[in-house]
Amino acid sequence: MSRIFLSAPDLRGREIEYVTAALESGWLAPAGPDLAALETEISAWAEGRHAVGLSSGTAALHLALLVSRVQPGDEVMCSTLTFAATANAIVQAGAAPVLVDSDDASWNLDPDLLAQELKRRADLGLLPAAVVAVDLYGQCCDYERLVPICAEYDIPLIEDAAEALGATFAGRPAGSFGDVAIFSFNGNKIITASGGGMLVTPDEAVADRVRYLSTQARQPAAHYEHTEVGFNYRLSNILAALGRAQLKDLDARIERRREFNRRYREALEGRPGVDFMPQADRCHSTFWLTCLTIDPAEAGVDRETIRLGLEEHDIESRPVWKPMHRQPVFADADAVLNGVSDRLFDEGLCLPSGSSMTDEQFAFVTDHLVRLFDGG
Repeated sequence: MSRIFLSAPDLRGREIEYVTAALESGWLAPAGPDLAALETEISAWAEGRHAVGLSSGTAALHLALLVSRVQPGDEVMCSTLTFAATANAIVQAGAAPVLVDSDDASWNLDPDLLAQELKRRADLGLLPAAVVAVDLYGQCCDYERLVPICAEYDIPLIEDAAEALGATFAGRPAGSFGDVAIFSFNGNKIITASGGGMLVTPDEAVADRVRYLSTQARQPAAHYEHTEVGFNYRLSNILAALGRAQLKDLDARIERRREFNRRYREALEGRPGVDFMPQADRCHSTFWLTCLTIDPAEAGVDRETIRLGLEEHDIESRPVWKPMHRQPVFADADAVLNGVSDRLFDEGLCLPSGSSMTDEQFAFVTDHLVRLFDGG
């Protein structure tokens, strides 16, 4: 059997049709009807917010920080349990990340820790310029708590929904909670445009500003006129066409990943020391990746033994995100910790979850997974 990847692109839809039509249209530059259409279609997934297609989720985060008026020398609070792009974008904006730990209920940013730290900083006159909350592994944060906490201190809330397109919290979709939110269309996401991302916002003026900055801040003149520094961050029309084809099947892709999550739970039900990432109250997770933790004292086996055992059979699995406060590049960053993300990293494992995985491949994975837990 060929290698089974953690989250391979699912290309079983109308991708060739859409990309061929875009090529035949002649719209190859980073503009065109497919880009405009993808923005409209993503807007429909984010409660009608204004959407701007960009070259990556990281580019979207960078511009989200800039339009939130983050300045060089500022501090920005963000989830520590995340991919490096979240913290990298803060540094790219000239600011310093302040890393906040997770809660057990969702693995997302802990609202209590955030509230405590903001109160402490308010008393000292050291409030951050923004807060970035990450919707981890396809599950939204507790925005019923986070939105009023940030509003109390008049701090912009940026929703990093790179991993969560199609998820909901309290019936509302990912991407509809922050003052600005972003999605990623990287190759391992539920839908991919090969690369790419999207920024969404309820404020049309903010969307216009993002679009302007993403096209090298070019002024509306017949010649190339620039009064400030911009960026080459616009998503191409061809990649937007690929993203549109993928988006047509988003519901089915989500259901397939949720099905795999249910079947993994059934396969390992009752195993001591094995716990899956919880679906938090009022959340409907996409389970972009199915993640579990393994307590070696109870399970009789540790995470690395399982991971390396799967790798011997050409099955990719991976530890959960290494918290940013444990990354060498952010070792000196301020952090507000409670131990949750450290435990999740030490014990957590992400299992193959891609919607293109066949039933035969899934059975192959679970068979070896069960054998490894049984000591085989």
